[in-house]
Amino acid sequence: MRARQRRRADKVGDEVLPVLIHGDAAFAGQGVVMETLNMSQTRGYGTGGTVHIVVNNQIGFTTSDPRDTRSTIYCTDVAKMVEAPIFHVNGDDPEAVLFVTQLALDFRMTFHKDVVIDLVCFRKLGHNEQDEPFVTQPLMYKKIAQHQGTRKLYAERLLALGVLGADTPEEMIRQFREALDGGTHTPLPVISNFKSKFAVDWAPFSDAKWTDAADTRVPLEELQRLGERVTHVPEEFRLHPSVGRVMQARRQMTQGALPVDWGMGETLAYATLVANGYNVRLSGQDSARGTFAHRHAVLHDQDRERWDQGTYVPLQNVAKDQGHFVVIDSILSEEAALGFEYGFATADPNSLVIWEAQFGDFANGAQVVIDQFISSGEAKWGRACGLTLLLPHGYEGQGPEHSSARLERFLQLCAQHNMQVCVPSNASQIFHLLRRQMLRPFRKPLVVLTPKSLLRRKEAAVQIAELAADSFRTVIPETDPIEPKQVKRVVVCCGKVYYELLAARREKRRGDVALVRIEQLYPFPHKEFAAEMKRYPGAREVVWCQEEPQNQGAW
Repeated sequence: MRARQRRRADKVGDEVLPVLIHGDAAFAGQGVVMETLNMSQTRGYGTGGTVHIVVNNQIGFTTSDPRDTRSTIYCTDVAKMVEAPIFHVNGDDPEAVLFVTQLALDFRMTFHKDVVIDLVCFRKLGHNEQDEPFVTQPLMYKKIAQHQGTRKLYAERLLALGVLGADTPEEMIRQFREALDGGTHTPLPVISNFKSKFAVDWAPFSDAKWTDAADTRVPLEELQRLGERVTHVPEEFRLHPSVGRVMQARRQMTQGALPVDWGMGETLAYATLVANGYNVRLSGQDSARGTFAHRHAVLHDQDRERWDQGTYVPLQNVAKDQGHFVVIDSILSEEAALGFEYGFATADPNSLVIWEAQFGDFANGAQVVIDQFISSGEAKWGRACGLTLLLPHGYEGQGPEHSSARLERFLQLCAQHNMQVCVPSNASQIFHLLRRQMLRPFRKPLVVLTPKSLLRRKEAAVQIAELAADSFRTVIPETDPIEPKQVKRVVVCCGKVYYELLAARREKRRGDVALVRIEQLYPFPHKEFAAEMKRYPGAREVVWCQEEPQNQGAW
C-alpha cells in the first residue's frame, strides 16, 4: 500500500486504502500484528490508516479454548494500544455488518487512523478436512449443527418482511451456482476494461538472468558533481564537530585527495541512482546515521531539534527531477519492519528498497519473513522482488550477540537462483553492487554481508576513479605482485578475514601463497573462480578460510 501511495503522491492515504483480514487467534497471538499496529502512525510506515477485519470464529482453531489463546476478553484488545475504534458485530446480521463497515470506512477516511471490525461468527466445520470439532468443542458444535446458516436466516427475514418473493431466494442460489459452474462473474463487474495508469510493468524483468551484465560505471565528472552535492551543508546549519569532519573528508574524497571510504562509496551509489530517476528507500534501526556512525544520510543542526526542522538530507538535493530518497530510523522491530519492506519491494521494481539490521544477527528476529517470503516468494507465488538486506557482519570482539549475521542460514536457503548473497570487501564493491541491483533488468533479493571494522579500514578504501572505471567483481584475484608459478597454496576467503590474511602474509613475506576473494557466494561464480585457479598451475593446496566456526559461515 505504501508503494502504491508513493506512485500516486498520495501522502495521506485518500486514494489507496489498506484492508487486512485476520483470524481471531492470530490477531491476538501473533506479535507481528502488534508490531505493525505500532508502525501505523509513524512517518516511515504510515499508510493513512488500515481497516482490519477480524473473522472471529470464537475458537481460533478447532481444539483451542479462548482461555488459552489470549489474556483479554476480546481478541481485538491489542488494537487498543493505538486507540483504534473496535466495532464488534454479529456476522448473522448482514445489515449490521454493512452498517459497521461503512462506519469504519468513514472513520478511516476522516481521521486516517486504523480501525477494527470484529466480525463475530462461527466455523461450520473443523480446522481442516479431517477435523471432527465435536471431539473437543461438543456443546458449541451442538448449537452450530442446529444453525441454519447466515444466508438462510437472512432470506427468511427478507421473506417475512415481504422484500423477496417466495421463489426468489432459490432462484438467486441457482443463478449463483450457474455462474460458478460457468466460470463467469458472480457479481457484475464494475469496470471490465480498467487499467490503472499507475500500474507497474514487470515484463522487462521476466526473462532476465543473474549473469546479465550491467554497466555500473559513472563518469568521473558526474561522480565529482554528485560528491559536491552530498557534502553540501546549508548556510547557518551547525553540524556536530565529528560530523563536520566527516563531511570535510568526503569533500576531499570527491576531489581525489583522499581515498573513498565505505560510507562515501555507499552514499555515491545512492546519489547516482536517484540522479538517474530511481527511488531509494532505506530503513532500519539507526539507518540514518548508521549503527557505526558511517553513513550520516541525515544531518542534524546542533541548535535545533529534529521536530523543529533541524535536519537536512543531502541525498534529497542532488539533481533536478531526481528520484525519491527516503531513510527511516525504524521502530525496534525486525519481523514487521522487514515484512513491510518486502511488501514494498514486491510492488515497486523501480525503487531500491533496503532493510538494514543494526547488527547482522538482528535478522534472526525476522527469520520467518526470510524463510517464508524472501527466499521462496517467487517460487510459491511468482512474485519477483528486488529487496536488499544489509547485515553488518564480522567477528570483532563484540560478543556472541553482535558478531554474526548467520551467513550459513542464507546459503542454506539458496536454490535455483532464488536470491543473491554477497560479501563485498571494499568501497568500490559496495558502490557497484548497489548500482547493479537496480541497473540490471533483474529483480532478486540481495543479501549483503556488510562490514564493521572495514567501514574505516584504510585498505578497504579506493580512489574515486575506481568507481568511475570499475564494476562489481564476483571474484577478486590476488592483488600483490606475486609470481603465479611460485604459488603452492591458494587461500580462498570472503570478508574482513582477507585483510588479516594479507597482513600476515606480508609480515611473513610468503610468496608461495595466493589470496582470492569470493565476493558473491551465491549464485556461485564458477567461471570466474575457475579462471582464477588456472593462474596457479603449481598449486597443490586450496584452502577455504573463514572467521566463523566450521559449522557456521560459508563452509
